[in-house]
Amino acid sequence: MQIRVSYLLGAALLLMANLPLSAQTIYTLQKALQTAKATNPVLKTQSFDVHIAESDITSAKLRPNLNLSNQTLQQVDKYAPNTSWASGYNRQTLWQLAKPIQWPNQRKYKIDVANQRFAVSQKNYAEEERNLFLEVGAKWLDVWTAQRQLELLKVANSNVDSLVAINRLRQEKQVITTTELYRTQLLSNQYRLQIINAQQTFDNELKNLKLLLGVADSVAIDTTDTFTTIFGGNADQLLQQALSNRTDLQLANAAMTASASNVQYQKSLAAPQPLVGVIYNPQNKVQYVGFTAAIDLPFWNRNQGEIRKSQYVQQQSAQNLQAIQLQINTEVQTAYNSFVTQQHNLDNFTQVLAQSENILSSVRYAYLKGGTTIVDYLEAQRSWLETRQGYYDTVDAYRKAYIQLLYATGLINQLAQ
Repeated sequence: MQIRVSYLLGAALLLMANLPLSAQTIYTLQKALQTAKATNPVLKTQSFDVHIAESDITSAKLRPNLNLSNQTLQQVDKYAPNTSWASGYNRQTLWQLAKPIQWPNQRKYKIDVANQRFAVSQKNYAEEERNLFLEVGAKWLDVWTAQRQLELLKVANSNVDSLVAINRLRQEKQVITTTELYRTQLLSNQYRLQIINAQQTFDNELKNLKLLLGVADSVAIDTTDTFTTIFGGNADQLLQQALSNRTDLQLANAAMTASASNVQYQKSLAAPQPLVGVIYNPQNKVQYVGFTAAIDLPFWNRNQGEIRKSQYVQQQSAQNLQAIQLQINTEVQTAYNSFVTQQHNLDNFTQVLAQSENILSSVRYAYLKGGTTIVDYLEAQRSWLETRQGYYDTVDAYRKAYIQLLYATGLINQLAQ
């Protein structure tokens, strides 16, 4: 009985040891963007900037606190008759309760500036998302390219390995020379070395993608993702979409509004802030009450420096807005032209791909039948591999253009929703 229990326990432990430590999630481009939006560690850190700016609104709404002060003068000698030093007849006390007066327009503009800066922080976070989505999309594509290159080399190596096995038999029967066998073996060895490098590149790109996604589980990409286009219309229509969707333009507009509000706030601070309060002043047991008022006399400091600074910031924001509008126009035009060009290149490559496949099959058949030389076959194999690599390079260029157009139009943020 003990032997049976030990056997079952050992079998269970063996099965558990063979289970994967973590699940593997397969990511389409859209799912990768959505995951990065939720779990990217850098983006999580930057999200606190929004909360910090929101906290400034609470601070702006707070009113100045009351100020309570006390002054006490103690007579050190020549006390009043029949009194000790601690008697109230030998002491003067001043209690003052005062409050800074915040002018209504100062409070109004201070709150408005905080609200506008909160809006700027939100738009800035959205722009950080857009930049992150471009990085994630490019890395997703790097993984796709590395995986396709690895798979292509494995297919090519498999083809050559089968030929090596055939040539080994043919060489034993003296149908071919030893040199021909060595040449096919050499090509197979070259492919194996390339596969090792390609595997390392693929593994590295997967790790980089995993870092951007901010996930703990192992990741894989969906190689069947066809990148169905979501664009409609011509370049002018895409430009209008970009002007509506681009978060950097929204950020520039928000910064422009915030800078204008800050100009008004700084001008309001030119008016000095009065301090008013009440006084209770017992002097040698004689009670006095009164009031106090104080105000800065703005002979020199009327907040001129901050007013001028805010005006320059406003001008800078206006210039930045114009620059971004010009940048968007150029980026959309170039991204759209590149996308259309790469789309045509991809359509035209399909026929070339089929031709290279047919040529390799024909030359391989002819070589095995003795109708051509090993040189012709190796050349056909090289041409087939180059054509396949060229095709995947074209697909890669098309998808890069697709992602860049998503980024240029601002639609990449919508794709991540």
